[in-house]
Amino acid sequence: MKQSILIIIALFLFSGNVLSQIFVHDPVITQENDNYYLFCTGFGITQWSSPDMKNWTKEGPVFKETPQWVLESLTDFAGHMWAPDIIFHNDQYYLYYSVSAFGKNTSCIGVATNKTLDPDDPDYKWTDHGKVIQSVPGRDDWNAIDPAIAFDDDGQPWMSFGSFWNGLKLVKLNDDLTTIAQPEEWHTIAKRERSFDIEETEAGDGAIEAPFIFKQNGYYYLFVSFDYCCRAAESTYKIMVGRAKNIEGPYLDKEGKSMLTGGGSLVLKGNDNWYAIGHNAAYTFNGKDYLVCHGYDAHDNGRQKLIIREMEWDNDGWPVVDQTK
Repeated sequence: MKQSILIIIALFLFSGNVLSQIFVHDPVITQENDNYYLFCTGFGITQWSSPDMKNWTKEGPVFKETPQWVLESLTDFAGHMWAPDIIFHNDQYYLYYSVSAFGKNTSCIGVATNKTLDPDDPDYKWTDHGKVIQSVPGRDDWNAIDPAIAFDDDGQPWMSFGSFWNGLKLVKLNDDLTTIAQPEEWHTIAKRERSFDIEETEAGDGAIEAPFIFKQNGYYYLFVSFDYCCRAAESTYKIMVGRAKNIEGPYLDKEGKSMLTGGGSLVLKGNDNWYAIGHNAAYTFNGKDYLVCHGYDAHDNGRQKLIIREMEWDNDGWPVVDQTK
């Protein structure tokens, strides 16, 4: 059994193998020409490619070495880069990524750009632009991780982000997508109640993270993850949603409860096959809407695996995803 597990791990670590079930955490996807490209948490952010979103080839890390600005900004950085987002704008791809000390809001969000995502293209080269925002313990009651970019109806770019603390935030970006627009506008878009006896420097309870805003049906849908990841069989992650007519909110669930007071309607949670499901993104590819996330496989020692499911909409305009798989 141990030998089999080692073989599986070796296949996962070796670039170039085509796998149908891939071990990922915090996946995001984009499409370039006839290929899909997935990015996820790892040492240097891991990149995968696929012609069909079913069979995946590992392309390796985006960063072969940790950017120098990360080492200068975070004294207790452990090497992981977390929770990326990938978008195409201004004729290039923007890859946002989180660097942090686990369980602390000693965190930064950085961004890198590339003209193409095809590693075989001569123009393939990641250019790092450094830090976009930073959270500092004792100064900020929010955590600068889990970035996701969305555009409002006027084409204005915004970054949602956050994990635990005093909830999830939204900030306006300049059109270069690498700097915060001035004057700075910080909006809280979702949060859950925290215990009053915890210090501001502690994550505490009130578990909410991984915001992702998706425009559809005349609404901005705010997807978030409630409860706890990264605990294998003890994980309780689940995906919740609210919606608003304006990107700044207020985001309300199906019952009309604000996500500023713990509201959120269930989209997807664990079942007999998955201990927990969370940290999602949402996309439209070739005329179909998809929910992309990771789950903890109950039949494979709680390994974190990629989940992609078609997303439909009920008569009231709320997202519907198959709960039985």
